[in-house]
Amino acid sequence: MSSTLTPMIQSCVLHFGEMGSRWGINRTVGQMYALLVLSEAPLCADQMSQALGFSRSNISMGLKELQSWELIRIKHIPGERKEFYTAPDDIWEIAKILIEQRRKREMDPTLTTLRSLLLEQPANQEEEFAQHRMREMHELIEMLTQWTTEIQRLNRSNLKGLLKLGGSLGKVLDMKDRLLK
Repeated sequence: MSSTLTPMIQSCVLHFGEMGSRWGINRTVGQMYALLVLSEAPLCADQMSQALGFSRSNISMGLKELQSWELIRIKHIPGERKEFYTAPDDIWEIAKILIEQRRKREMDPTLTTLRSLLLEQPANQEEEFAQHRMREMHELIEMLTQWTTEIQRLNRSNLKGLLKLGGSLGKVLDMKDRLLK
């Protein structure tokens, strides 16, 4: 890693590289994204390569992956022939993009598979039990998908308010259950 990064920024970039592998992206891509999120100005591939100490080809592959996740944007700078990249300015927008991309890549294929398996006729009691469990999984994933879709429609202020409710929301639901008994 280059000495051009401040110790604070370098620590964050390194951490995001470590976390990237836990989130399903490689270390290089995690570090690249952290660098772009933390950079005030758009960066070109050469600047990222120099700052992170990665080869230009690794940077190019990482940029393609970040573009496929729709997490970066190309920014053209007048008088420059190079392409510059930037992350969305709004951290909340980044979170919404990540939620949407994870839904498309993980939840939707799982729902499709479960739907297909639920249409099959079980051959025996073992498959009947398995299909019952699949139905429960499908129902849960479908509810989570609908919930995340609704959350993504909220404006920043309402989303922040919802998240601040935290455990209080559970208490309200418990109170509702007690009142309805």
